[in-house]
Amino acid sequence: IQSQRDVMARLKNSIADALMNYKTDELSVYIKDGNVYVSLAEKLLFKSGSDVVDPKGKEALKTLAQVLKGTQDITVMIEGHTDNVPIKTKLFKDNWDLSTARATSIVRILTKDNGFDSNRINASGRSEFHPVQTNETAEGRAGNRRTEVILSPDMKELYKILYQ
Repeated sequence: IQSQRDVMARLKNSIADALMNYKTDELSVYIKDGNVYVSLAEKLLFKSGSDVVDPKGKEALKTLAQVLKGTQDITVMIEGHTDNVPIKTKLFKDNWDLSTARATSIVRILTKDNGFDSNRINASGRSEFHPVQTNETAEGRAGNRRTEVILSPDMKELYKILYQ
């Protein structure tokens, strides 16, 4: 278990170092529940109501992909999050659609554009249902519009030890 903690701490530090040129209101890197989280703000990645990643966001994702490709024994989940302001466009029926489409866009950039292993990544949309700030203020809503890259350790070795 301590070995896994050490691996995840080193991974967090590697990612934080690689992404240090970005502002704290654009992205943050932290460990929670044994996973490394890279939380990317909407303003870094997308225009409002869009799932098309901006050039600055593509650069951040390219840097992240370079670190991830050199790391074995992790899985990657991309979670899209929105605020609670309803959306309805020709492309997106609601915030579920938008959050999922954004996560899928990130997966494509990491895999197709930057060569990360498609077998080790998945996408999900969480819509407005996991806010990290209040939706009562513009600043809070902005904080909730994010995409999280969640890096989880591969626990196969630990399971082998526990269930032998």
